[in-house]
Amino acid sequence: MTECNHNCEGCAADCAQRQTKLQSNTGAKIRNVVAVVSGKGGVGKSMVTSLLAAAVRRQGYNTAVLDADITGPSIPHCFGLHTNAYGVKQGIVPVTTTTGIKVMSINLLSQHDTDPVLWRGPVIANAVKQFYQDVLWQDVDYMFVDMPPGTGDVPLTVFQSLPLQGIVVVTTPQDLVAMIVEKAVNMANKMNVPVIGIVENMSYWICPDCNNRHNIFGQSHVDEISKKFDIPVVAKLPINSQLQYMADNGQLEMIEQPELKPVVDTIVKSK
Repeated sequence: MTECNHNCEGCAADCAQRQTKLQSNTGAKIRNVVAVVSGKGGVGKSMVTSLLAAAVRRQGYNTAVLDADITGPSIPHCFGLHTNAYGVKQGIVPVTTTTGIKVMSINLLSQHDTDPVLWRGPVIANAVKQFYQDVLWQDVDYMFVDMPPGTGDVPLTVFQSLPLQGIVVVTTPQDLVAMIVEKAVNMANKMNVPVIGIVENMSYWICPDCNNRHNIFGQSHVDEISKKFDIPVVAKLPINSQLQYMADNGQLEMIEQPELKPVVDTIVKSK
């Protein structure tokens, strides 16, 4: 075992020094934090994050989204947010969506949506900590953290520093993605973070003419992963062009995805 150098940044060890989780510096009450993760990009993780936040909000809970994908933020676009967050003496004021979801993202601090974030890993990780600690979240029942893909600095920071209720893993049916999902699950297990369940996005397509189900991206392997790790598959989402349209037009919170109900029920009941 490598001797500890007392520098926790980039270290995956779950030692006693890591038992203290971040607290909000603004007096906010954040009761439950759920991270939405994926092994790679392009699987619809941000869309699932937005849909989950909107679904929990419909149940009457105060909901927030922390966009931890600093270099590839897309949450503001999904919700149609164009107003910048701003700072006051007490902290940073998040932007509120049409239905009342509080959102913080680096894009809400940028002059232009297309401005690149040219930061190295430790700076990005510290920005995520600030989004949790220094934003005026106020009273939040459920916070959803939209994570960047992979197992780098930000996932390490979130897993080690935020008081996670658990994570939702998003995947798609391809063989390559299935292999990468195992990496994300293994990371969570190594760091003692509960896995709430797996959501398979783009799982199938239903033909509007014949009503038959087609596996556009090939045969799914998610049930094999579920059995191997004893983790439930909490949803299989169909390919839905309406979802894409609503996301592109910033109206994702206005659409309900019934297939996500088991995920929502699991998150709310496991608090």
